[in-house]
Amino acid sequence: MSSLLTHLSPFAPDDSGACAVLYELGGITVICDAGGCAGNVCGFDEPRWHEKQSALFSAGLRDMDAILGRDKLLIDKLCQITEQIPAEFTAIVGTPVPAVIATDYQALGRMAEKRTGLPCIVIPTDGTKYYDAGAEQAYYAVFDRFAAEQYPTKKNKVGILGATPLDTGFTRAADVTKGMHYDEIVCFGLDSGLDEIRRASECSVIHVLAPSGMKTAKLLHERFSTPYVILPHVPGTVLEQCRETGIGDKRILIVHQQYAANHLRETLYPQEDYLPWPAQIDCATWFKFDPAYANENDFRIRTEQDFRDAAKQYDLIIADKMFRRVVPDYKGEWINYPHEAVSGSEGASI
Repeated sequence: MSSLLTHLSPFAPDDSGACAVLYELGGITVICDAGGCAGNVCGFDEPRWHEKQSALFSAGLRDMDAILGRDKLLIDKLCQITEQIPAEFTAIVGTPVPAVIATDYQALGRMAEKRTGLPCIVIPTDGTKYYDAGAEQAYYAVFDRFAAEQYPTKKNKVGILGATPLDTGFTRAADVTKGMHYDEIVCFGLDSGLDEIRRASECSVIHVLAPSGMKTAKLLHERFSTPYVILPHVPGTVLEQCRETGIGDKRILIVHQQYAANHLRETLYPQEDYLPWPAQIDCATWFKFDPAYANENDFRIRTEQDFRDAAKQYDLIIADKMFRRVVPDYKGEWINYPHEAVSGSEGASI
């Protein structure tokens, strides 16, 4: 019960993260649920739902259909959809109920491919993890399946992984790539489709904006020797507020996804210019945390109590304003650093 959220709304779950990656790739995505999980994706976790079309469906399984594992009904529905909507592939995304009854997703994938004649990507999410876990699975599954051919490398072409709206708050690639100077920039899964993934080997470098893209970046490096760098963008509004507030010798905590938090810290005080730093700046995250990319005092937040205890140690917190619910008595300064997966606040983070 220690991980129960009493002040915060639930964060975007892994199935939402998977759907975010698949949203613009030109496939038919079926969320293996009775309707609730699909409603959560479309109503709360996918800001593009009101801007861009996507073939995203709920399996609409009744309780007994799910419990008894009547997989043929799902495949029948999927076949009907493919007859009406042109698609390059199908995808089946898992939710808690099929996870509990141990649905054989690989068998579902084989059945779907045999019946529809289209490639089927299976993402065995279970709805109990956070969005970044599902996004990681979806990125890897799609690139592993479709980024198979070696194309000549284009010297000034850059690919971007981890640019889902849940991480960046943006629904357009132009907002993510603003200020970047390359001949060609591809935000995989954002204003780009499956063909760009097929031609991923053309990229001379991969920029990884969020931890969800790292596993796939390593896959492309192993497969095509494509180098990758961790390079999130710092939101101008947040940086301006930091400068206006003044950093001085304050104790500062930045809370976001790990790469974005790290990059903001480095932007505030580049290590090569200031040693030791005038301020103590630590980074924390509720999501994926890799010690290899952490400083000594960085940490993973697992419970609301963890955050309450940590907040007492800092003069300034840079985090989504939603987290203020957890520490209503916090007396220090606060700069809003929106995170779509936390609060659903758009326009923001990187």
